[in-house]
Amino acid sequence: MQSAQKQGLFLTFEGLDGSGKTTQLRLLGEFLDSWNLPWISVRQPGGTSIGDKIRALLLDSKSAGMAPMTELAMMFADRAQVIQEIIAPALAAGKIVVCDRFTDSTEAYQGGGRQLGSEIVLDLHSRLCGNLQPDLTILLLPPIEKSLARARRRNTTTQAQTGRDEGRFEAEQDAFFRRVEAKFREIAHREHFRVESLDGDLHISEVAARIQKRVELLLREKGHLSQGN
Repeated sequence: MQSAQKQGLFLTFEGLDGSGKTTQLRLLGEFLDSWNLPWISVRQPGGTSIGDKIRALLLDSKSAGMAPMTELAMMFADRAQVIQEIIAPALAAGKIVVCDRFTDSTEAYQGGGRQLGSEIVLDLHSRLCGNLQPDLTILLLPPIEKSLARARRRNTTTQAQTGRDEGRFEAEQDAFFRRVEAKFREIAHREHFRVESLDGDLHISEVAARIQKRVELLLREKGHLSQGN
């Protein structure tokens, strides 16, 4: 008798740019590989050919005049596409999907940073994304100053090496990022069963160990790892 296909798992990473998401996503990928588990990674915005074009517009400093509602609409256009094209099929196939940003970022950056509020973000997510929710969200919250310095340094290096400009958000004033972080904390409090917050100036290895422990518990709970593993 053929065994039932395992349910796919949807994991997301959230936090300010420069918070260490890329590094921790890579380390989690190595952890999943060590168990020979089928997984894919995707980023937001982007991840599809259409999404990459949207990303270029959203993050380019030359798009500085973009209206907040335009920005919000483009974020959800990108998200609806990546769900349809990549995330939903992978979950249906029983894979683990690890996503660098999802709707929590939109609620934090556009709802909090741009002061559009949470209600419109959550309503659009329900209408355009089928209210798809992650099984687990890792929220990285190192000191704001450290995150921003790292992100701005990285963007400067990337632009010098590739000519690609993705610095529009990092050009915002510190008050914008304080609103973003406050909204991330509000989300973590509201969604405490889903969101695992790692707060403070922690070492990379400590953060990785805590993430992997939490993910392993979820993998066992959902049947992706057996007791013998």
